[in-house]
Amino acid sequence: MNKSFITNLLAGAVMATGYLLASPVMLNVGLFALSGALTNWLAIHMLFEKVPGLYGSGVIPARFEEFKAGIAHLMMEQFFTDENIDKFLSQQGDGASHINLTPIIERVDMTPAFDALVTTVEQSSLGGMLAMFGGTDAIEPLKAPFIEKMKNSLIEITQSDDFYALLKQEIEQPDVLAELKAKITAIVHQRLEELTPQLVKQIVQEMIKKHLGWLVVWGGVFGGLIGLVAALIA
Repeated sequence: MNKSFITNLLAGAVMATGYLLASPVMLNVGLFALSGALTNWLAIHMLFEKVPGLYGSGVIPARFEEFKAGIAHLMMEQFFTDENIDKFLSQQGDGASHINLTPIIERVDMTPAFDALVTTVEQSSLGGMLAMFGGTDAIEPLKAPFIEKMKNSLIEITQSDDFYALLKQEIEQPDVLAELKAKITAIVHQRLEELTPQLVKQIVQEMIKKHLGWLVVWGGVFGGLIGLVAALIA
């Protein structure tokens, strides 16, 4: 339901009825209601659209860069502060459960680790014996079990409280924390650069236009009341 359209339609209908019936009171009520509703509707419209000849219209697209800078400042100064990062790292409960590295470990290619193991064996005193049994090809069947065991071991290590304590200690170092914030800032700015004036306008419209529609309704109501008072006084 378009509240603005219905309000303007009702106000126009009351004004037209007052004119046709030669009723000054009804005409005044409709006229004032229509003027109040139309004025508020135009004000809302001017937030998002540039109206030729009306200075200050289209303020949201026009202030696009300031809008992005405001979002960046809000995120970095209110959300990603040193205190909030420290609070996240110091949450109560099982510390290791707060940082889950399992999905990352599952995607890591452990082949270089297996290759390094093979090279180590080849260069050790067991290299000659290994050559007698087919060389490195004899170890190849061990690759899949080795990788699985390595990943399981890494997951177990990263889920321990000792690992979380060491990670927290390292992250809380001043230079590490500063570098972390710098990277977060870069990510925030990179994402904001993907925004376009049209996209920002759509986001803001979706958020507030629904609620600002009531301004048109109340503009019509209070305008009508003012018109009624003016008519009665006259």
